[in-house]
Amino acid sequence: MSFYQDYNDKLAFEQWNSRPRPFYRHIEVTPISPALGAEVSGIDLRQDVTPEQLAEIRAAIADNLVLVFRNQEIDGEQHKRFARHFGTLHRHLLGADKAWNAAERDPEVLAWRTGKSSRFTAGDAWHNDVSCDAEPIWGSFLRVTRLPEIGGGDTAFANLHLAYESLSDPIKALLDGLTAVHDGQEGWSNGYGSKPEAGQEFPATEHPVVARHPVTGRKFLFVNAAFTSHIVQLTRAESDALLQLLFRHVEKHLSFQTRIHWQPNTLLFWDNWATQHHAVWDYYPFERWGERVSAFIGHGPQK
Repeated sequence: MSFYQDYNDKLAFEQWNSRPRPFYRHIEVTPISPALGAEVSGIDLRQDVTPEQLAEIRAAIADNLVLVFRNQEIDGEQHKRFARHFGTLHRHLLGADKAWNAAERDPEVLAWRTGKSSRFTAGDAWHNDVSCDAEPIWGSFLRVTRLPEIGGGDTAFANLHLAYESLSDPIKALLDGLTAVHDGQEGWSNGYGSKPEAGQEFPATEHPVVARHPVTGRKFLFVNAAFTSHIVQLTRAESDALLQLLFRHVEKHLSFQTRIHWQPNTLLFWDNWATQHHAVWDYYPFERWGERVSAFIGHGPQK
């Protein structure tokens, strides 16, 4: 890494860590790392969330981007009830494909089981969930219902505010105003080998390469290797080169990242716009099962 990139990283972290931090009276929030992530305690998600707690959780997710709720013995309905506080529940296009039987085909729950016979696991690449949608998921809420006995299976997260802010000024100037196509064909057919049913097409949507967060006003980088096919305003050669630079920028900067270690009865809530995540498949041949509920808010990332 050059000195100039080191300087940009340092400047980005100084700006990030100088932000005003919320004060909490109704929950406890303990940061996990300087880049992103916090553990939340003092709340039981089996019970109704009070307006005061909800307001502080909203402040905490805006400030930390990833929230970890430990010791939450919740069921599927309680999982969905909590997610509904943050938007309309998402129905994944491939949700029925990943259900094991008809009784489990809840369209508002994306479930998976990774084991010895799996060809791939959900999320085993840096990505934003379903960024190909016209209104991409804003918040995701994940429970891992079976952990590998040997350990492993962390979820890694990257802060896309820091990814943008650490770029050089000439690259920022180039990116501002560009748009990119996010294509379900990239993520689901090329990535996982899923095929659309007869008469069905995977969504493809144009989003800004750099978006501004509606809560904090901070800019973030919004392209990912799983779904982003090309930048509209550039030739394919230019687009491929620039996207590969941005993908590697997110992946290689461990200083932008944190890893969540799973424990039984953990619920993970993250901002799916301003972060990317990677489900680490390091537990073969053991099994890991999970259920994700997600919420959207009526629009996608805005310039």
